[in-house]
Amino acid sequence: MKTNADLHNKVLDALHWEPLLKKAEIGVIADNGIVTLTGFVDSYAKKLKAEATVKRLRGVRVLVEKLEVHFGFNGVVTDTEIAVEILNAIKWNWEIPNDAIKVKVENSWVTLEGELEWNFQRETARKLVANLLGVKGVTNKITIKTEHLGPIDKDTILAAISRDWSINNDEIDISVLDKKVTLSGLVHSLYQKHQAEKIVWSTPGVWFVENNLEVGYDN
Repeated sequence: MKTNADLHNKVLDALHWEPLLKKAEIGVIADNGIVTLTGFVDSYAKKLKAEATVKRLRGVRVLVEKLEVHFGFNGVVTDTEIAVEILNAIKWNWEIPNDAIKVKVENSWVTLEGELEWNFQRETARKLVANLLGVKGVTNKITIKTEHLGPIDKDTILAAISRDWSINNDEIDISVLDKKVTLSGLVHSLYQKHQAEKIVWSTPGVWFVENNLEVGYDN
């Protein structure tokens, strides 16, 4: 098992390796697989990049993210300007149906609401917003309601997970109740946990996913 110092240095090295984060002021605390990020970044996109970078690392069981977004003078944008940019970005994206999403912007924080058929559309909407100048954070309240009428096939989900080279599906259990899928068991990184959930969301008929996978400490 790696020491806290080993994991701390591993996280710092990974953050410094990312070109987008080289000038970011990010502090790292590592404690028995729990990694806390502190400090400041100058865009929400950099905040998400830091999170994604740490989640990919082996040995990280839990990520506590306390990064704050502080804009420079050129990054200050009004809520109205942000809202207009979001609506335009969604309008010109072919993956998201027109008028499917409602947008609220308050103090540079964006709330997305509405109903979509697939989770990848919800994630697309979030990413569009995250990359806009002036956004400090996103609350994604978009719900998923597919038109698939048949039952959810547990074996199909397990087969899809087994096709992913990064996940050991022997330690993952799946239960299905109506349109909800629950994941339980053990994985070896936050990336695997996220990837397993992503695969479930690609299953026709899934409206809800409860991800109870535990991340085991791995060197």
